[in-house]
Amino acid sequence: MSTIALDVHTHLAPVGPALVGMPGVEWDAHKELLALDGHKVGIKDLFHVERLIARMDRHGVARSLVSIPPPLYRQGLTAEASLAWVQYANRALRDLVASNPSRLGALFHLPLEHPSLFVTLMPLYDAGGYEGISLAAGGHPDIVFSDPKFDSLWQWLDAKEAFVFLHPGTCADPRLAQFYLENLVGNPVETGVAAAHLIMAGVPSRYPRIRFTLAHAGGIFTALIGRLERGFETTRPGVYTAVERPLQAARRFHVDNIAHHDGLLELAGKMVGEEHVLYGSDWPFPMGLPD
Repeated sequence: MSTIALDVHTHLAPVGPALVGMPGVEWDAHKELLALDGHKVGIKDLFHVERLIARMDRHGVARSLVSIPPPLYRQGLTAEASLAWVQYANRALRDLVASNPSRLGALFHLPLEHPSLFVTLMPLYDAGGYEGISLAAGGHPDIVFSDPKFDSLWQWLDAKEAFVFLHPGTCADPRLAQFYLENLVGNPVETGVAAAHLIMAGVPSRYPRIRFTLAHAGGIFTALIGRLERGFETTRPGVYTAVERPLQAARRFHVDNIAHHDGLLELAGKMVGEEHVLYGSDWPFPMGLPD
């Protein structure tokens, strides 16, 4: 019997013959090793949809939403190369989960670093086969969630009442190169920065039908909400107070439960509302929830 209705945070890396000859991509089927722009992706569970299903069966998870993992964002590509890659990745992920439609749903990845591609990619999402959108929370200097250049995207997502999963991308801070801090610190910071920009620009209240969901229990976002509210109260320079207050806006977000500490999970529940804390496993990455 299933005890968990939905896992909102799982990853698969679709691979196959179509990868052969793609610039910057190497796939060794024998070793099950994927190299993207020199970065090796060696977690073999990423390449096996049946292993995800087995994990779900072991833990009583009825369904999972699947997104490509951050190494597959390839945020350093040119717009032309990014279009070709994202078209492949989205199509291949959709086809991969289509063999288990009752158990899995695909999230469509949009490369925020190239807004010019949205007009081409949106119809591919509209054609069907996806259950939401995956966005990188950062990882590129052009990804600033308060930027008006994204307004047309928010309008489109609001009209779709879309589930939008924000997941950290590439860490761009060289200070975090040691001690695995790119992940341990960089990931939660990127998510917090993205959510803060959304709130301070009034995006969640202007587009209330978007179901924003933040990875890793919201990262540092839940610890920032009180400070954002204080900046709002004291009308700090640059703070636009005509938008919804941060404490109220925070409750428009959902977060997964990957907090790694009961106290932080409790904080997430207090800040966004316990009913907005969703189950996520981050399968198959080691920083996800243990069995």
